[in-house]
Amino acid sequence: SQFTELLYLNHSTKYFLSSLNLHTFFRMIRDLKNRLTKFFAELTLFSLEVFVLLAVFIVALVAFIFIARMVFEGNTHQFDEKVFSLISAYVSNINTSIMRFITILGTHLFLIPANLALTAWFLFIKKRRWNSIKIPAVALSSLLLMFFLKLIFHRERPLIPLLEAAKGFSFPSGHALMSVTFYGLLIVIAWENIKSTWLRWSLSIGLALLIIVIGLSRVYLRVHYASDVVAGFCVGIVWLLLSVSILSKLEKYGRRKIELAPESVDNVS
Repeated sequence: SQFTELLYLNHSTKYFLSSLNLHTFFRMIRDLKNRLTKFFAELTLFSLEVFVLLAVFIVALVAFIFIARMVFEGNTHQFDEKVFSLISAYVSNINTSIMRFITILGTHLFLIPANLALTAWFLFIKKRRWNSIKIPAVALSSLLLMFFLKLIFHRERPLIPLLEAAKGFSFPSGHALMSVTFYGLLIVIAWENIKSTWLRWSLSIGLALLIIVIGLSRVYLRVHYASDVVAGFCVGIVWLLLSVSILSKLEKYGRRKIELAPESVDNVS
């Protein structure tokens, strides 16, 4: 009987172990399936995001080249005058006061302190060093690009400004370009750091509308042609996407170097 009990115990143990192995196996299969499903979902989302950004980049670049060619050939006069004529129907003292205030949000008088404040906030309060690098890097490179393009195209401003005349050349609009790169970068940072979906979308839509209205204010005040503003938007989008892409790659490279540094020290020791 003892022999029979031992055989039964051995058989039960084998059955339990086989059941345990099967359970572990199926759990591994289930985990692998979940991981693959998550991976392909993220890959699809990533591919779609890259496709959309690439499409926006190409459209903005082609549009800027097209407008720049039209400006060089002097073929934007009819379009610009038609926009001036359309906006003139809405000129009033109240609208002019509103537009004068809005246009300040795209000037160096506002953007320089705003860039400095955001850089300090991310550097000293939020302790996010890469964001504190991105903001001045995008701002300074955008400023240099703006001056470079204005010197190349050498386009004079509209002859009859609504109020006081603006200084410098007209094409492309510096307000439009700098607004896209500054407020557009805020949109990028919001999507990277804010978890709430509705808050991300609300901020993004609000900032995008602000960019558009700043550009509209320049045409309303007759210190820029409509083609200047559209070109400024286009080159701003191109430069923002290009800058963010380069800075993101530098950030990943820097983080990887920091992660590998302790291992190198351990190997040396």
